[in-house]
Amino acid sequence: MQHQQQHRAQSRQSTINGEIVVVQSHEQPGSGKSASLRLYSCAEVDPKTGKGKMSSQANLKCGKTETSNGEKTRTYHVKFYVESSFGIPGAFVIRNQGKHRFFLQSASFETHSNQIIQFDCHSWVYPSQKTKKFDRIFFSNTKYLPNQTPQGLMKLRNKELISLRGDGSGERKEWDRIYDYDYYNDLGNPDKGPEHQRPVLGGSELHPYPRRGRTGRPPSNADPLTESRPHTTNLDIYVPLDERFSPKKQSEFTTNSIQAALWFLIREVKFVMQKDSNHFESFDEIHDMFSDNQNQVIEGSLEEKLKAMVPNDLFKDITHAIKTPLKFPVPQMIAENEFAWKDDEEFGRQMLAGINPARIRSLEVFPPQSKNGMASSIEPSHIEHNLEGMTLAQAMNNWRIFILDHHDYLIPFLRKINTEDVRTYASRTLLFLKSDATLKPIAIELSFPVLAEGQVSWVYTPARQGEAAALWHYAKAHVAVNDTVYHQLVSHWLHTHAVVEPFIIATRRQLSGMHPIHWLLDPHFKDTMHVNALARSMLINSGGILEKTLFSAELSMELSAELYKEWRFQQGLLPNSHILIFRGMAIEDPDPDNPTGVQLLFQDYPYGSDGLEIWSAIQAWVTDFCMLFYTDDESVRSDEEIQAWWSEIRNVGHGDKSSETWWYDMTSREDLIKALTTLIWIASALHASVNFGQYAYAGYPLNRPTLCRKFIPEEGTFEYAEFLKDPDKYYLNMLPERVEMTLGIAVAEAVSRHTSDEVYLGQRSSSLWINNEEVSHKFEKFNQELQNIEKRIKEKNTNPELNNRRGRAEIPYMLLYPDTSNVESRGGITGKGIPNSISI
Repeated sequence: MQHQQQHRAQSRQSTINGEIVVVQSHEQPGSGKSASLRLYSCAEVDPKTGKGKMSSQANLKCGKTETSNGEKTRTYHVKFYVESSFGIPGAFVIRNQGKHRFFLQSASFETHSNQIIQFDCHSWVYPSQKTKKFDRIFFSNTKYLPNQTPQGLMKLRNKELISLRGDGSGERKEWDRIYDYDYYNDLGNPDKGPEHQRPVLGGSELHPYPRRGRTGRPPSNADPLTESRPHTTNLDIYVPLDERFSPKKQSEFTTNSIQAALWFLIREVKFVMQKDSNHFESFDEIHDMFSDNQNQVIEGSLEEKLKAMVPNDLFKDITHAIKTPLKFPVPQMIAENEFAWKDDEEFGRQMLAGINPARIRSLEVFPPQSKNGMASSIEPSHIEHNLEGMTLAQAMNNWRIFILDHHDYLIPFLRKINTEDVRTYASRTLLFLKSDATLKPIAIELSFPVLAEGQVSWVYTPARQGEAAALWHYAKAHVAVNDTVYHQLVSHWLHTHAVVEPFIIATRRQLSGMHPIHWLLDPHFKDTMHVNALARSMLINSGGILEKTLFSAELSMELSAELYKEWRFQQGLLPNSHILIFRGMAIEDPDPDNPTGVQLLFQDYPYGSDGLEIWSAIQAWVTDFCMLFYTDDESVRSDEEIQAWWSEIRNVGHGDKSSETWWYDMTSREDLIKALTTLIWIASALHASVNFGQYAYAGYPLNRPTLCRKFIPEEGTFEYAEFLKDPDKYYLNMLPERVEMTLGIAVAEAVSRHTSDEVYLGQRSSSLWINNEEVSHKFEKFNQELQNIEKRIKEKNTNPELNNRRGRAEIPYMLLYPDTSNVESRGGITGKGIPNSISI
């Protein structure tokens, strides 16, 4: 009888075999041992808990280690015993009973009916003694809208979201997975001295700003409104553990950053010690910075200087990293033509194909007007002789005059910015669109404020020789300085890094990992919160790299906050907004066969031309994806997670903008598609266009200087006599000093570098896929269109009639080249490739 009962019990049971893949780290080669798992049924509900029934427990014991692309993984095989009615596992819970964290890459389970259920994990799992009652839950690659969630997973879905939101209290620990918002109240360090006091950004009319991820650190001693700094190194700052770099990227990022900075730093500290000078004496000295690729040796007084400059716990990494021979490429700006940066046409071309290509606009009113009604000092006589025989009225009517405007937003800041060490103007640059579609600068107005409301201005026009040519060259340098600071603080940091972070936080808090839109957006958020946290620690903080290298110095982030007042989410909507039409770079196109709905004023606008193609591909992919899950507008309105997500973005994440009327209503599929397309464009293509060309263009500091130390000399002054004596020396003394300049180069090199684990637009990070064949088919269609775009970009770059695609510097425009090739390991400074996310 007992034997028969056992036989019947066994017949009601079945087995599920599993495969668990863990990434091995150098510190914990046995990662994953001592962990245990249990599966949750999708449909079979446990009446006691209201959750899916659970399987037996399986432990990770023995595993097989493999190495691929320089990364070691350990695969564990496990077996679960379940009732025959258990059905398909929809989630699993894992408990780490060891002493060390490990990185869980993926899991897959095969049911008794040979059905394979896959889980794409890519997450750290911390010891349960640290996480206490919160075991890690992972959901399968099958995605559901909230009202379609299987019964066994409904409570788990809600429980997981609640745990991710936290309660808004306490200091976050390394092992936490909690997403919450905070102001930018961690940029200052008043405990270090009053000179490190910085205003809180966000939550006020004076300094509005997007929210960042909350760390919960206590307030500083000197100012209760300012969050205290971490007690450890600047590389150790809290971000939710799923947002942290993978082990491979963490190692690569640290090594690259140290090598890039130290190669220049050691070289220049040596030079200053030898020469007792912090100034460049000639252009040749600047060129020589890119020729010394030998090993550096840290010894003697140089060792003492470096120890004083970096944290003690990093010095060991420094001495190890510097033993490797370093080879920095010659920046593309001077690789083919070392004098191209001086050329007027190249100066104009970079406004269309450089790293800040979305600031230039068509001039609608002459002379240019300030917001306060103050007219420009540029007169018709300054420019009419440079219009190819056209009158000013004809040129204006034919959309042939453009402006790069860095005037209105800078004027209020210049009284504080201009010190003994910094001399900055607010600039307006007029350019003429020539018959060959190249832009020729025809006038530069430089201004700074005087008295209460007034300003004084100077106008410079092109000249080919003599003193006038040198002064014109100086004027272009001051414009480049304005454009560089705007690029770094606004086009790059604010308009990509900062504005995207609230979307990431809201997605994690309000969209379950089971939600299809969460799956769609997830690759476009990879590493962004970690990168932003590092930026707050080293780049944009008081005494950080940007304050040391930009003319805006300690006012940098206040300037960024001022320009956030102008930000609109639709600015990222490439065709129909600020990016093209609002700036007069395109007009509406009623042709139904044109998916963008716009037509460029002239086709030889590389950023606009390639950008519209990438935008259309993203929009088509997002449309195809959303149509698979949302049958009509009502299905969007009834999606409680999407509605909560959008409300939180608008009212909390970008809460200082909540009252503005330009937000989408999120009541239709069209609203959702536009919002998702815009977000993906910002995180991928827009960021790529302003980031990965930095070494090509700004790696040569004379092309894009970060500050000026002298005004342009005026006749009758001592400075003018100094200028006449040696124009080149005056120019070099006008630019940043040696250490500042080399630090800027090192940063440009570091941020332009792709890591070897980068994942590009049209790709996914693993072979594991959403459990939906139609999605796979639509994604392949997206990838194929990106490959077609690559072919068209190559053709455009070789078209001799498109002069702005290469320019005098012979730099082909590749910043919006998707690079969908299946190369397993890339990395380095490529000048091409659109990563899925803001990952550097």
